Amino acid sequence: MDLSTTYMGMKLRSPLVPSASPMTRELADLKQAEDAGAGAVVLPSVFEEQLRRESAELDLALTQGTESFAEALSYFPQLGEFRLGPEDYLEYIAKAKAALKIPVIASLNGTSVGGWTDYARKIQQAGADALELNIYYIPTDPQLSALEVENTYLDILKAVKAAITIPVAVKLSPFFSNMANMARQLDRAGANGLVLFNRFYQPDIDLETLEVESSLLLSTPQARRLPLRWVAILHGHIQASLAATSGIHTAQDVLKILMAGADVTMLCSVLFRKGMPHIAAIEQEIQQWMTVHEYESVTQLKGSLSQKNCPDPSAFERAQYMRVISTYKAV
Repeated sequence: MDLSTTYMGMKLRSPLVPSASPMTRELADLKQAEDAGAGAVVLPSVFEEQLRRESAELDLALTQGTESFAEALSYFPQLGEFRLGPEDYLEYIAKAKAALKIPVIASLNGTSVGGWTDYARKIQQAGADALELNIYYIPTDPQLSALEVENTYLDILKAVKAAITIPVAVKLSPFFSNMANMARQLDRAGANGLVLFNRFYQPDIDLETLEVESSLLLSTPQARRLPLRWVAILHGHIQASLAATSGIHTAQDVLKILMAGADVTMLCSVLFRKGMPHIAAIEQEIQQWMTVHEYESVTQLKGSLSQKNCPDPSAFERAQYMRVISTYKAV
């Protein structure tokens, strides 16, 4: 049985890929993922703020005693609070490449063009097989138009693509007025892959301390439906590879996403709960299902339930909505 797939031009042994998270920041964990059958790994992100802070601290050392140091930088975490600093990250890429046979995908997390291009070159020089741009951007300025927001994504992508030759994926949110058009714009701007979707972490309020608090909530299988919908809509309409992330916990989730048209499925929350070796269990269940349903390869089932052959996807979506609303019965 052939579980191989192609993602951004890279041939992977399987579509199971650990996504960027603390789960991929140790070489031992990366080796476990490879041994369990992962097709590739995405390393944790280096944050734009880290690059800015490192540059600012160098400036401070060179201009100590002047008024040139930006006071606003005190709002960022100290460099030592990050597990991997910018230079450590480059070393980690090199070590990962030396230790693994599967592709190693680096990750940059930010919101502006900034110093990404120079660091992207260093990432390529360190040996990364591809780069994932995690654009974690929440527009809060009411004067900012939708066009300006979209151009921010496109400008970042174009700048990075002009600086490096390895494949580049864009990890983005679903919050666009026309997600299909935004995907097409990114595709035409040179994105080799789209990762659907970035999951923004929502704040809460502590009623005892009266402070805003942040907490990480692991995804549930229900979150899978959003990337499932958009992968199905986009499959066959853009050239870029499609990766789905968020809510992928079981072999059934993986199979559904692949049938919708994804090239890879990225795993995170399930690995936090069950560890890297669980990749092997998911793969085994995929193989069992494919055997029972007489599928010989991932390529054979990929996109078989996408909207590629639907003449009017909007009408299809509307019809499904009407059917659900009109037939639902309370328990």
